[in-house]
Amino acid sequence: MKLVVSLVALSLCSFSVLAKNDIEAGRIKSASCVACHGAEGKVSVPMYPNLAGQNAMYLEQALAAYKKGGRTGGQAEVMRAYVSNLSDEDFSDLAAYYASLKP
Repeated sequence: MKLVVSLVALSLCSFSVLAKNDIEAGRIKSASCVACHGAEGKVSVPMYPNLAGQNAMYLEQALAAYKKGGRTGGQAEVMRAYVSNLSDEDFSDLAAYYASLKP
């Protein structure tokens, strides 16, 4: 029984240490995104995509792909410049924020 309790406690601690997807941190980090993607992820210029309500995993993968040069065309070079200094945690936080918004 003691071993089970210890394993549960350890897994809960590990989970909290690994927890990402901080919506509030993403909201703060999104300040530079507003120029193209609009306030709360809703654009006023049709050439840019709305991010509000987008799937978080998709957004994280897209941001990582921009950073690694895996996306080309359109505004890919602009996006690459914006995300070049962001971390995986930043991607996760931004994705959580935009996914939390109503489309």
